[in-house]
Amino acid sequence: MLTLLMVLPLLGAIALLFFPPEKAKPLALLGSGVTLLWTIWLFSQFNLSVSEFQMVESLDWLPVLGLNYDLGLDGLGLLMIALNTLLTWIAIYSARPDLERPRLFHGLTLITSGIISGAFLAQNFLLFFLFYEACLIPLYLLINIWGGEKRSYAATKFLIYTAISGAFVLVSGFGLLWLGGADNFSYAALTDTDLSVRLQVILLIPMAIGFGIKVPMVPLHTWLPDTYVAASTPVAIILGGVLAKLGTYGLLRFGLSLLPKGWAVIAPWLAVWAAVTIIYCAFLAIVQQDIKRMVAYSSVSHMGYVLLGSAAGNSLSISGCIAHMIAHGLVLAILFNLVGVIEAKVGSRDLDKLNGLMNPVRGLPFVSATLLLGAMASAGIPGLVNFAAEFAVFQGSYRVFPVQTLIGIVGTGLTAVYFVILLNRTCFGRLDNQRAYFPKVSFNEKAPALLLAVLIVVLGVQPNLLMRWSEPIAVNSIAIAPIQHWSIGSLFSDDAAS
Repeated sequence: MLTLLMVLPLLGAIALLFFPPEKAKPLALLGSGVTLLWTIWLFSQFNLSVSEFQMVESLDWLPVLGLNYDLGLDGLGLLMIALNTLLTWIAIYSARPDLERPRLFHGLTLITSGIISGAFLAQNFLLFFLFYEACLIPLYLLINIWGGEKRSYAATKFLIYTAISGAFVLVSGFGLLWLGGADNFSYAALTDTDLSVRLQVILLIPMAIGFGIKVPMVPLHTWLPDTYVAASTPVAIILGGVLAKLGTYGLLRFGLSLLPKGWAVIAPWLAVWAAVTIIYCAFLAIVQQDIKRMVAYSSVSHMGYVLLGSAAGNSLSISGCIAHMIAHGLVLAILFNLVGVIEAKVGSRDLDKLNGLMNPVRGLPFVSATLLLGAMASAGIPGLVNFAAEFAVFQGSYRVFPVQTLIGIVGTGLTAVYFVILLNRTCFGRLDNQRAYFPKVSFNEKAPALLLAVLIVVLGVQPNLLMRWSEPIAVNSIAIAPIQHWSIGSLFSDDAAS
């Protein structure tokens, strides 16, 4: 049942080899669409009253290495799979019809989706790591072949940073196995280990760095703006909407869940890290002239809210940060999609060259209206998808880290600042007479933004449709009681070593 989430995209990629290039996009849409429908069906089979992993699949693979084919699903994994399959379909739909080598492009996109689904389903740390690293290859090719200016530089930088990320994560994984005395890398076996506080902190530090690169967090974020700007619109949607979530997913699944005492020690530092990321990248977004780079920095800033909620470690903040991961993916996808349409129609992403796009006759009124909706959602306006998620994060984290939470709230105000700058410079004002008429936006170009806009509004008006899947009973692996925070000094006590 769960294996199909990986097999269906792979079969779709293989099928592309037997059809002419002009059939590549329809076939890729069919393959990703079937996978999306299968994911929706899994929602109907998921039991919210069960506090264990569901639809479990297990098969011995390489027991001598502690590697088994273990898959399972809880509320966190189900939401991440849904985000992945939805944004994959939207990314494929957003691809230009005149794309060069379409079979290779759509095949790599489908393969990437299947690999990422495998990472979200894996209940074996080593299996998760294999998927975590395997997605780098197709993404590197997608950036390097179909990217824009400086694509080779951006792709290489992406590859180096994320490979280093995997190295840090793998060190922690082997430490969990060897120091904890587990028989294999399965999640169940690693959960049963009893490590001292000191050892948990030692293992968490490289894990936090590794996953922090993937999220990314300041100052490990420098690969992201270059990569997002160089990537084509569909690839940017996958990178920001889905791939970045592997970092926060890993912190929740393997950091907070397996090493809770160590997490309690470093949690205050993680909260500070989150607050710095939120504010620093918000200011960077404010000074950008390239609207795509502005959205990229906005993405980093908003992932800080997820880390803040994770650091607090209580059920409300965790539920909020999981919901925010979904909200972030939807909002970032609509923003990147609209930026891509603007660039295609106007020929520029520079704020100095964009003006008057809201003009109902000669401008891009639909793009401007949906861009306004996306900006409002990103700023956490009530009634849109980000509001409930951010409110839960702030309410849960304020109990533990009030100062960092207040800084995060300031970050939401800065979000409004840079999006007001973007909207004022692009959508309003007088249209340049030298650019009197822009090409009309077809329905096919509007469809992805329309779908995302509906989801942003519906999940904002009815947040329980999203939040109930991230509540503690549905997210078995991180359904922990509020943790007792240790001090750094306690690491040097006898209790910490025992």
